[in-house]
Amino acid sequence: MDVIVAGDRAELAEARRALGIGGPASPGKAALALVPTMGALHEGHRSLMRLAGEHAEHVAVSIFVNPLQFGPGEDFSRYPRTFDADLEVCAAEGVSMVFAPAAEDLYLPDRQVGVSAGEMGAVVEGAFRPGHLDGVLTVVLKLFNLVRPDVAVFGQKDAQQLAMIRRMVADLDLPISVVGAPTLREADGLALSSRNRYLSPEERGTATVLSRALFAGAGQRTPGEIRRVARAVLEEEPSVAVDYLVLVDPATFAEVGEGHTGEAILAVAARVGSTRLIDNVTIGL
Repeated sequence: MDVIVAGDRAELAEARRALGIGGPASPGKAALALVPTMGALHEGHRSLMRLAGEHAEHVAVSIFVNPLQFGPGEDFSRYPRTFDADLEVCAAEGVSMVFAPAAEDLYLPDRQVGVSAGEMGAVVEGAFRPGHLDGVLTVVLKLFNLVRPDVAVFGQKDAQQLAMIRRMVADLDLPISVVGAPTLREADGLALSSRNRYLSPEERGTATVLSRALFAGAGQRTPGEIRRVARAVLEEEPSVAVDYLVLVDPATFAEVGEGHTGEAILAVAARVGSTRLIDNVTIGL
């Protein structure tokens, strides 16, 4: 079956009818899984689609560069938009439906109500990108309401985003199962990202310091050593401007202390040239 492309609410409703969503699904599977994206799809997105297909009869992919999650001076205008190539990726991965709305189809010109990420959205990534996680949660809630999936799949590379979406689903009693997918990496450890295409060949090599720092930190046994060793690796590349290197609780994104036991996330954000990259690993303590 060809991928059904829906650009607005009416086309989305028609796509659901054409796919028979609302009827019985296969045993052990949900009817519909959603993979929200901003396009510029790569192998990491493909892995999300495949995982979604394990959970649901049909997979929907949304493609929307969300203006609410970009701050002043960020890369909204130059964010890669590769819609035709993205459709080819979706077709190759057996996606049933692509929802690709325009901004005016999602947001009223006098929009006033959105989702607040609260205190959890003001730390780590939220501290460096004020309002970013509010914008993420607002668009994700709208996509949930419009597409009406049973399952939604997000990558672990955006760990705080994933944690915030899980919290929103719990706090607002949304009838959706949120599935996290492991970060996919290049052979040299660099996490796959649509923004990697901004990097020059030299910057591309420099950027591997992020994953090298995380893996070095993950080999340590105490929070203090984890932070110290990871930061020492980052300092080997003085041209890299680090926004943060933190070791946090996966549920709250509060910094963990020396006595912490259980899982923790070691997360980094840094600029390589003009490109801001994020990455993280989960560590058991």
